[in-house]
Amino acid sequence: MLSRTKEFLRQHNYRYEKSYIRPLMAPESVYVFKFGRDSLNNRVIIRYGHTWTGRQRINEIDLRLHKQKHPRVFQNEADMLDYLETHLAQREQRNAGHTTDAKKV
Repeated sequence: MLSRTKEFLRQHNYRYEKSYIRPLMAPESVYVFKFGRDSLNNRVIIRYGHTWTGRQRINEIDLRLHKQKHPRVFQNEADMLDYLETHLAQREQRNAGHTTDAKKV
């Protein structure tokens, strides 16, 4: 599950750790995926269930960047990866701008 997301994070030098939660009262399972460069402060929470044939079906993907209280909700992995590419690229440009300003001083 989320093989493309893991590949994306490895390409951009992010560390990640994954854990699995099986709630007792809910029919769906939860997969928590923490990632970050220095600290693991970003989370992807995947709520999924199983079809009658046994295949996994993703119901919802919550992306919480920098410990957000209100997550971004996606229906599939491709939408989440599109968002991550644009958001992380903007963040890297801002960080690059700050480092060049510090070097000028």
